[in-house]
Amino acid sequence: MLAIYKKEMRSYFINPVGYVFIGVFLALSAGLCCYTTLQSNTYNTASYYYFLILCMIIIIPLLTMRTFSEERKMRTEQMLLTAPISITGMVMGKFLAAMSIFGGCLAVSCINLIPLYVIGSQETKASDGETIGPVTPEIIGSLIGVLLVGAVFIAIGILISSMTENQLSAAVVTIAVLAVMLILNMVNSVGSEEEGTRLINNYVIRYVIDWVSVVSRFSNFQYGILDWSALLYYVSVTFIAIYLTVRVYERRRWA
Repeated sequence: MLAIYKKEMRSYFINPVGYVFIGVFLALSAGLCCYTTLQSNTYNTASYYYFLILCMIIIIPLLTMRTFSEERKMRTEQMLLTAPISITGMVMGKFLAAMSIFGGCLAVSCINLIPLYVIGSQETKASDGETIGPVTPEIIGSLIGVLLVGAVFIAIGILISSMTENQLSAAVVTIAVLAVMLILNMVNSVGSEEEGTRLINNYVIRYVIDWVSVVSRFSNFQYGILDWSALLYYVSVTFIAIYLTVRVYERRRWA
C-alpha cells in the first residue's frame, strides 16, 4: 500500500492535475471566505463551509478522475493487478493519496480565517473586553465535517474512475452523482410541513432522501457539535464505496 501511495503522490505533482486542483481549491476557498465573511461583515463561517462543499462537487473529480482511468488508458492496469500487493491495499493507497492532497489543501485554507481573528481581537479591545470574532469550536467542527464529506466524495470518485478508462467521463459522471446527492437535499427542504407546502409530502420518501443526502448531516458540525451518527454515516458511505471499488477489481483480476 505504501508503494502505491508514494506512486500516486508523485503522479499528482508530475502531472498538472495536482497543481490545478491545489490552485483552484485555494483560490476558491479564499474567494468564498472573503465574500461570505469579510464582505458580508460577519464572523459566521457556516455559509463559507457550505459553499465550499458545493464547490467540492466540481473540483474533487479533478483529483479522482485519473486514479484508475489513467491506469486502464495507459495499459498499466495489469501491472497493478499482478503486483505483489492486495487489491484492498492498492485501492487504499490511491484513496489515501487523494485524501492527503485534499486534507493538505483544507489545512492550508485555514489561513483564510486569520484576518477574522485579527479583526475580532481589535474589535474586542475597542469594546472594553467583550469577546468578538469567529467561534473556534464551530470552525473546528466545520473542518471535521468538510473532511468527512470530502472523504465520501473522493471514495465515490475513485469508484466511478474504476469503471471507465476515459478521465473526462469519470469526472462528468462523478460531478453528476455528487450533484444529485446535493439536489436531493434541496428538494427535500423545499416548503414547510406546518403550512402544508412541502414539495414531497410522503414521509417515507423524505426519510430515504434525507438518508441518501450527504449535506443534510453537515449542519451539526457547523455549530461545533460532533454528531456521532453523521460521523458513522460518512465513514460507512466511504467504506462502501471503497469496498465496491475493491470488488470491481477483484472481478477484473479473475476475468
